[in-house]
Amino acid sequence: MKAIGIVMGSKSDLPIVQKAMNTLKELGIPYEVHILSAHRTPGETAEFAQQCRGRGFGAIIAAAGMAAHLAGAIAANTTLPVIGLPCTGPCLEGLDALLSTVQMPSGIPVATVSINGGVNAAILAAQILAVDDAELAHKLVDHRTTMAEKVLDQNMELQRELNLR
Repeated sequence: MKAIGIVMGSKSDLPIVQKAMNTLKELGIPYEVHILSAHRTPGETAEFAQQCRGRGFGAIIAAAGMAAHLAGAIAANTTLPVIGLPCTGPCLEGLDALLSTVQMPSGIPVATVSINGGVNAAILAAQILAVDDAELAHKLVDHRTTMAEKVLDQNMELQRELNLR
């Protein structure tokens, strides 16, 4: 199975990235995590992106806040799918990161999930890998079934608590 590369712009993004890591671990998908910056380590960021396909990655999750150019810098240097994970920063509650991530020029796409959407970034990466992996596709179906069961269980509890007829 291919791995997922996860890159965050700074260690402050780790709580959000941790959600992606936990989801990938739950699905049995290997991953590797790095801190790189589109602005402070542009050479290293480009080199990482250029080497990802050869290192066995199937997609890359790039998490960053504020200016959030990390996903775009990575996408500019690889043809692997890049998933932008905008993170809440000290300004604008993450809207700045979302707009920086989603506004890519034609020809250099970045799939973008919600602000702080670590779980969705991991699920999207898993769906990309599952195109050629039937076992992983089955795990994703099971994951959705489990989510549905939790919602239905919560509904039953609520009905018992509030509908005392």
